[in-house]
Amino acid sequence: MSDTKVYLLDGGSLVLDGYHVFWNRGPGGEVRFPVYSILIEHAEGRFLIDTGYDYDHVMKVLPFEKPIQEKHQTIPGALALLGLEPKDIDVVVNSHFHFDHCGGNKYFPHAKKICHRSEVPQACNPQPFEHLGYSDLSFSAEAAEARGATAQLLEGTTRANSTFEGIDGDVDLAKGVKLISTPGHSIGHYSLLVEFPKRKPIMFTIDAAYTQKSLETLCQAAFHIDPVAGVNSMRKVKKLAEDHGAELMYSHDMENFKTYRTGTQFYG
Repeated sequence: MSDTKVYLLDGGSLVLDGYHVFWNRGPGGEVRFPVYSILIEHAEGRFLIDTGYDYDHVMKVLPFEKPIQEKHQTIPGALALLGLEPKDIDVVVNSHFHFDHCGGNKYFPHAKKICHRSEVPQACNPQPFEHLGYSDLSFSAEAAEARGATAQLLEGTTRANSTFEGIDGDVDLAKGVKLISTPGHSIGHYSLLVEFPKRKPIMFTIDAAYTQKSLETLCQAAFHIDPVAGVNSMRKVKKLAEDHGAELMYSHDMENFKTYRTGTQFYG
């Protein structure tokens, strides 16, 4: 794993109304959008950024989001396409703990886990309007216990094997791999900048900007905790991408996602 490679693990898709995707702007109507995780093969290890959604959880709690997910789009299934198993992942980083970014965390009890220091406390005690966002608590025994949701925990999940290293601000995850602090969508949201030896960098907005249109219009999603911070984070992502000559990739943009390399294809 000498040269950095980035794989996008296709995690299926969900539906939101256009006024949720583009807050106070729309247009309305169903918008089907992709969900994916980011696997970084690096000289310093294998890093997995986010773990998608759990189909059964969405069908139980958010069935109106109409999940479509095949076996190869689960985290174990997506890794298997690459000849990998969950045990092959060294570090799991969660950009935040909304249900579509942490549903597969339960498969990685062995891995080191990293998130913003405010995210687990927020999942334990979310704002009233955040309860659906922070509804899958299988990633953390602490959060599940705090919310009376221990039934969500996979057998064998304990506080010891679901504890996170809390970070703050912009952080170098590995050489050429930087977590960019972009709060607003959630209290401790992170975007991701990856540099490569032989191609231009990639700036993954993650949920700081669901789509290209979101970033171009500074129109964030309706799911957020601080809209002013969210706009400032979009401006930060834009400027960093310009400064680094980085290609922008968006978290929930179906039109762009269709052009992204997934499965066994990679960037590097």
